[in-house]
Amino acid sequence: MKVDVLLGLQWGDEGKGKLVDVLTPKYDIIARFQGGPNAGHTLEFDGIKHVLHTIPSGIFHSDTMNVVGNGVVIDPITFKKEIDALAKMGVDVRKNLFLSRRAHLILPTHRLLDAASEAEKGRNKIGSTLKGIGPTYMDKTGRNGLRIGDIFRDDFKDMYTKLVEKHQRLLGFHNYEYNLSELEPEWFESIELLRTLNVIDSEHFINEQMKSGKKILAEGAQGSLLDIDFGSYPFVTSSNTITAGACTGLGVAPNRIGEVVGIFKAYCTRVGSGPFPTELHDEVGEEIRKAGHEFGATTGRPRRCGWIDLPALRYAIMINGVTQLNMTKADVLGDFDSIKACTHYNYMGERIDYLPYSIDEGLVEPIYTEIKGWNTDLTGIRSTEEFPQELEDYVQFLERELRVPITVVSVGPDRTQTILRNKVTA
Repeated sequence: MKVDVLLGLQWGDEGKGKLVDVLTPKYDIIARFQGGPNAGHTLEFDGIKHVLHTIPSGIFHSDTMNVVGNGVVIDPITFKKEIDALAKMGVDVRKNLFLSRRAHLILPTHRLLDAASEAEKGRNKIGSTLKGIGPTYMDKTGRNGLRIGDIFRDDFKDMYTKLVEKHQRLLGFHNYEYNLSELEPEWFESIELLRTLNVIDSEHFINEQMKSGKKILAEGAQGSLLDIDFGSYPFVTSSNTITAGACTGLGVAPNRIGEVVGIFKAYCTRVGSGPFPTELHDEVGEEIRKAGHEFGATTGRPRRCGWIDLPALRYAIMINGVTQLNMTKADVLGDFDSIKACTHYNYMGERIDYLPYSIDEGLVEPIYTEIKGWNTDLTGIRSTEEFPQELEDYVQFLERELRVPITVVSVGPDRTQTILRNKVTA
């Protein structure tokens, strides 16, 4: 068996959580491979909205194992809150949730460093979620971070104190005021909970499960355009959000990757700072924001909205090796007589159809194709036979432009509003 990968192709918030939830019955294991509580994967079923930050989106299926891989960074406090919320819904995570020993821990001082660094940047801030993600990955690459496996060591408290002292010296350079004693008790209480969970050598676990014939889906967080290497740097996250990140974040060899499912919205959004070539600053952008309820699941911040960006999507498809596409939020564009798609850029006087090194404002001007809208409420549709012709035309237009089949179209937030357009091979 091979590991299939599901990830976002834009700047995050594409609807990955919902699609993972829908696909979970086809899999034995759902595994998160990067990111941390900066993610907000929203699922909706039985009229109730659920938001997960670190725990994989297959947790609501009692027969599915859920793995938090080594590439993830874990905030014990946020993790405990997620577990407590799930327990109130009758979900016992001790049965089917597994944590990698190699996953790194977010300390209270990581969050303080994140806030201090962002405050110092002022107008040049990158739009961090202030969850301590960046400083934690910095300690990981600096080779002095703490990992889940360390919480079982006799000298864990000494290791913690040594790292905190380093952080305090850095906070002193920032002249940042804080009260660590108010933050530590809840953190150490949450560490005690982590000690009671299923902690595993996830790389061995994943590979053994593959050998035994189990079907595994790797769940990405954020989006491809936020990748630390290939995203709109420096306005990116601190991990590899692309398919390659599933290899390093789970311990899976490249030749063991199977289907790669890329998720994208029928339009485009972005949270926080950074370039956004197709952003709409007018009433159309505001209309999309309201219709799509475009506010961050983790931060609550309003999302910037714009038309779909095909050069950026082509780029994301290329670097991920996408084999099939899922389009979400088609229903949000249901009130428009016409919509637009950016097919090319005018880049420094040249017409191009790919994402260049820099898409900073002033360098890139989107070139649009206008498309007839469906101007129809799609939320009650349950099959492709009910698609208005204009929607089917839009989907076929995207397939021609992107040269990858669109296998799923989502017309609402609920599980039931997910329509299989072609046979899903995953």
